[in-house]
Amino acid sequence: MDYRVSHTTTYRYAEPVSICHNELRLTPRNRPGQSTLRSQLLVEPTPSTLRTHVDYFGNAVTFLTLQEPHDRLTITAMSQVAVNPLPPPAIADTPAWEAVAARLRRERTAEMVGASELVFESPHVRIDDEVRRFAAPSFPAGRAVLPAVLELTQRIHDACTYDPEATTVATPVAEVLRERRGVCQDFAHLELACLRSLGLAARYVSGYIKTVPSATKARLVGADASHAWLAVYVPDLGWVDVDPTNDQIAGGEHVTLAWGRDYGDVPPVKGVVLGGGEHTMRVAVDVVPVG
Repeated sequence: MDYRVSHTTTYRYAEPVSICHNELRLTPRNRPGQSTLRSQLLVEPTPSTLRTHVDYFGNAVTFLTLQEPHDRLTITAMSQVAVNPLPPPAIADTPAWEAVAARLRRERTAEMVGASELVFESPHVRIDDEVRRFAAPSFPAGRAVLPAVLELTQRIHDACTYDPEATTVATPVAEVLRERRGVCQDFAHLELACLRSLGLAARYVSGYIKTVPSATKARLVGADASHAWLAVYVPDLGWVDVDPTNDQIAGGEHVTLAWGRDYGDVPPVKGVVLGGGEHTMRVAVDVVPVG
């Protein structure tokens, strides 16, 4: 399936902004099962600086600077992405979760070392005893890792209510677990904390879900906005993406944008401004099948 993706972010300022710097992570990744066929970025007003680089995690980053007074900034990213989901993993045949954690501690291949960097806490993913207690029922001794991960994914989905008013980007995992409310970002952070508490490697994934529902399936939660989920590393299999917001393995309706330790590594737009006073931000996302 090919998708046409449009992501527009509009800032309106009460007073003129004299200068701003922004980092954009709005170019979908090329990865197994996904290819970016074309991508275009439009910025109004026209920036004085616009350059791209690749960050530590391999995400495409565009840096822009505006050095003229402006009271509005509009950033539109348009892409066409081909998504060809990989065959589903043999879930029951995956190794025991303890064996996976042990290999991450012990082995020193480039792939294993890269994965093991995502075993630790990060700024938005803190681990405490409550997180460990929540994770434990899904991970009895000797259980295969993917059945355990999928049960945890389902438990987070069933226990937590999707509520866009309940949290902000700064809400800690402990509060999400206590209140059992939040959005896709919160549920991804909670599952990341649970998995890392067990010594498993897991990364935060930002992206999109298909906007238009199919004729036989209900609309997925998170459509018409940026979405977030996570991926867990299984040796000899690779990264397996799971979506706790929708209780599923991420597949043909998910478009991957970027990944990192947590949301702080991959916000679509991040920057600083001089001036502006009060401001509002509006985000519009559209992910539509092509052909």
